[in-house]
Amino acid sequence: MTEATREYEPVIGIEIHVQLATRTKMFCSCELSFGEEPNTRTCPVCLAHPGVLPVTNAEAVHYGLMIGLALGCEIAPRSIFHRKNYFYPDSPKAYQISQYDIPLCSGGRLGDVGIHRVHLEEDAAKLVHTGSSGRIHGAESSVVDFNRCGTPLVEIVTEPDLRSAAEAAEFGRLLQATLRRMGVSDVNMEEGSLRVDANVSIRPAGETTFGTKTELKNMNSFRFLERGIDAEIARQKAVVTEGGAVEQETLHFDPVSGSLTSLRSKEEAHDYRYFPEPDLVPMAPTEAMIERARAALPELPAARADRLAQDLPAEVARLLAFRTELGDFYEAALAADPGHPRQLANWTVNDLIGALGDRDPAETSLDPADFARLVGMVAEKQASASAVRAALPGLLEDGSIEDAIAGSAVAGGDELGGIVDQAIADNPDAVEKIRAGKGQAIGALVGAVMRETKGRADGGEVQRLIRERLGA
Repeated sequence: MTEATREYEPVIGIEIHVQLATRTKMFCSCELSFGEEPNTRTCPVCLAHPGVLPVTNAEAVHYGLMIGLALGCEIAPRSIFHRKNYFYPDSPKAYQISQYDIPLCSGGRLGDVGIHRVHLEEDAAKLVHTGSSGRIHGAESSVVDFNRCGTPLVEIVTEPDLRSAAEAAEFGRLLQATLRRMGVSDVNMEEGSLRVDANVSIRPAGETTFGTKTELKNMNSFRFLERGIDAEIARQKAVVTEGGAVEQETLHFDPVSGSLTSLRSKEEAHDYRYFPEPDLVPMAPTEAMIERARAALPELPAARADRLAQDLPAEVARLLAFRTELGDFYEAALAADPGHPRQLANWTVNDLIGALGDRDPAETSLDPADFARLVGMVAEKQASASAVRAALPGLLEDGSIEDAIAGSAVAGGDELGGIVDQAIADNPDAVEKIRAGKGQAIGALVGAVMRETKGRADGGEVQRLIRERLGA
């Protein structure tokens, strides 16, 4: 078998940096901020003035424990911080306080993906590059905003269990939904609250040894993560097919051009000269701390999806579990009217999402009980689905539920019978075709009735009345 015909298997692991939603920074009392005037949330500690001493943020430790428990990790009885030494303008100390060989949590799992470790660290400052290229190389100048410096981070490192870019993106979405549900972070990728790096290698199919890995840095959406990994897999396959060897390096993926650019050779642990942080005492979580973290855990998306899937299609249950705000709205509506769970779920994940866009239903004027009432009326053929669908945008903006009910009530009885009779009288050509056995001609009469009732009639009942009157 030649290299050109050999099948290769991708091997992927991802590293996720999560900014924690604490009030203050990791080792000082500066309040966290986003989008504020540069360098206004700083102090001697996070700016690394001589003689200052850090103090560990207890709430960050609490969130770290919550994440570890949610991922089924083992909590270390004793964990320490290290200094990760490197020189870069975004690091005023010339080292980052992180954890190395004794992380807070290790050995967990989320779905089918193993979790290697979960550890605490601090974020770097924000570099802003100016000039035509907007990147480090070729930029006219660079400035530093230290507001972000010292923000509490949790880094989550997976095992190399992923075998495709689509799997990596799917896992990332599950982890993001899990963290959002826990309330430990807003996990907003656009604002940098969640950042993803991917380690990618390939190996001949069927082999168990790992190939040389490369790292894709700071992917800011799961769509770009998927595209970047696919591009890197294709690049590595082309390299080995042509007889070359993949080099260990860090790469940047440009989602606009789809190109990959080498940033630097990939560092090893010894390049950072880790040593224990002498200014911080070890962390030794007590049983009370662990129990507090466990008690703070809500029902997580994977468990919620399994529970909802007992009554709903798996994909619908998964969507409701992944979008916490939709799941909460659906369950509140179901509690108000438990009679139509499937119809209510379908309306939530289709029509309600269409009307909401990216909004949270809790931020609108639509009451879950009112929504359940309307869906129940549609399910029981007391209201027109098209009319309710048309009324939804108004109900989100403080529209009247009673007006919506009145406007969507199905036309029936004598009213509907009279409209059907008028449609028959107004469409003699269609009537003649129906009586001649051309059944598709009934569509003209049904359409006329639906126009007259503004979509409030039940299509099946309209057809029944027409056939009854025409003897068809």
